[in-house]
Amino acid sequence: MCFLMHQVKKISIVFYIVLVAAIFTQCGRAQYTTDWIANTYGLDATHVGNVARSMWVAPEGVIYTSSLWDEDAGGVAIYQNGAMIGSIGTHSEFQGSAITGNATNLFVALAYNSSIGGSGRVGRYGRSSKTRDLVIPVSDDTNETKIDVITGITTSGDLLYVSDHSGNRVRIYSTAGVWQRDISVAGPGALAVDVSGNIWVAQKASGSIAEYNAAGGLLTTLTIGSSSRPAALFYDGARQQLLVGDEGPDMNIKIYNIAGSPTLASTFGVLGGYLDSTAGTKGHVGDKRFTRVHGIGRDSFDNLYVLNNPWGGTWDLGRDGGTDIHAYDPSGTLKWKLQSLNFEAIAAPDPASDGVYFFSGTNLYTGTAGGSFSANTVDPFTYPSDPRINISDPSRGEGFGQIAYVNGRRILVANGQNPDIFYLFYFTAATGYIANPVGSIPGSPFGTTARIRNGFCIDSKGDIWAGLDKTNAIWHYPLTGFDSAGKPMWGAGVSTPTPASIGTLTRIIYLADSDTMILASGVTGSTDWTGIGTRVEVYHGWLAGNTSSPNPVITLSSTNPKSIAAAGNYLFVGYVHTVPNIDAFNLTTGAQTITFTNSNPSNVSVGNDVDSMYGIRAYLRSTGEYVVTKDNYNNTNIVVYRWTPSS
Repeated sequence: MCFLMHQVKKISIVFYIVLVAAIFTQCGRAQYTTDWIANTYGLDATHVGNVARSMWVAPEGVIYTSSLWDEDAGGVAIYQNGAMIGSIGTHSEFQGSAITGNATNLFVALAYNSSIGGSGRVGRYGRSSKTRDLVIPVSDDTNETKIDVITGITTSGDLLYVSDHSGNRVRIYSTAGVWQRDISVAGPGALAVDVSGNIWVAQKASGSIAEYNAAGGLLTTLTIGSSSRPAALFYDGARQQLLVGDEGPDMNIKIYNIAGSPTLASTFGVLGGYLDSTAGTKGHVGDKRFTRVHGIGRDSFDNLYVLNNPWGGTWDLGRDGGTDIHAYDPSGTLKWKLQSLNFEAIAAPDPASDGVYFFSGTNLYTGTAGGSFSANTVDPFTYPSDPRINISDPSRGEGFGQIAYVNGRRILVANGQNPDIFYLFYFTAATGYIANPVGSIPGSPFGTTARIRNGFCIDSKGDIWAGLDKTNAIWHYPLTGFDSAGKPMWGAGVSTPTPASIGTLTRIIYLADSDTMILASGVTGSTDWTGIGTRVEVYHGWLAGNTSSPNPVITLSSTNPKSIAAAGNYLFVGYVHTVPNIDAFNLTTGAQTITFTNSNPSNVSVGNDVDSMYGIRAYLRSTGEYVVTKDNYNNTNIVVYRWTPSS
């Protein structure tokens, strides 16, 4: 097919260019594009870091954030003028709960680490050297791995102030780490020090802020409100104001004049944040529609910086909440955003939009070249037990989304990295983008307590297919309709014996439009139910009765297959511990058709691999274009391949 290259000398240069493009397409090299969503930047060197939980802004406008975990960078990320400019430390060095700095140093709450000490410590790092030169033991609570012990840090002059939440005290040190004195405070959190040396301490649980003089005497208790959760403080010396970031239902910044008796002067941000339904759709994010304010800073140019963290301060959700920084000019106009909204997650193309929108387990995205964060589907106030934000849930971290669209209604499935339980949600006009919980499988809607260890699928008709543990069967739960509130309902499960030819079943995909069942085997000789073996069986006419004669049988030759997805007439396979490639196989012939690598390396990195069971999704658009998404946990984004097969 490439013999035409021999004829190029006879053709004009313009036609030659067109011809070369056609040849590359014909040879399979330009049949797909590589893009990304869920991060402002796509490259490894420039991507926005993972899940900033706290923030300090230097006077010159350099932003430092601290993260509990950043897979491919240091846990303290450094930004300026809307761009990543570096990082400090290792990816698991910091707790993420608190950070501050001065002209020469940063002070950051450290994670539990037995090699250098337990929890409750603060590390000092040179801003120029980017290395730690001092560890300050702050708390007697040294054995916590899942609780924030240090919940606030600030500096003033040559003094360092630290909230020892476990010890119910604010501890004061010199910036050289020499202890000065303590102030007893119940449940101390964020800190600020004003020009008079008075110390303001947020008490998040009680919705109040206590003011102490330099000697530790209580001066004022500022009650924000019973439902308010003051999570961030910033003292604006130029205006003699205290800015309070509210993590409660108001989700805005409250600005107090504190030159005399504290009085509320104004607020910044939409009341109710992304959950407001008076000036927008509930769940929709955007300029000043904050998702819980967790950090505030201002530079010497009077620019304001706001850090959102939608799940607040809990330890594990600090891996899942996403970095979301908004910068505003002195007039309050949005200048730019820095966002990384995915870690160990996948977003599925939305059938209702013909693949223009993408649903993860928690978020909604659209667009190209980073895309736009459109909505947050979690309402932590209406549904505080939502499993997606419940750190006690055994399958926590349900950022992986699957989506079905049936009779004008969306059904969302959210699951974790290697799940054996799947959570279902639905949407209504009244709740907008907020996903309303249905229940889970296993769970009461499906009448089973058996874990799903042998594959899961929600098909385009909303039916559920599940391989229940130790049943040696494929269970089919048909969608029977929706109740008056819009909640989906499923009928009793119907079981079909697992075909003996597949051996141990680990994945199920059912394509309702063509009555095609795809089954993948487990790894031979392994007890790891999360892996995939080399055998994939394709059954055309499954519900029509063909449950024993696969054709074709696809043999996977690349090592360590981990995740599969299918749409139209193609199966897509991703791999773990080997390559980031996605292979596409024809479901009629079984032949491998194309391998997606990276057709856009100057703009996007595609990560190392797929280390999650449901880490790729696929959809066939009405245009004939396939959209395939891939979890890229290395760079905190979602890779998007778009491919139109040649005829």
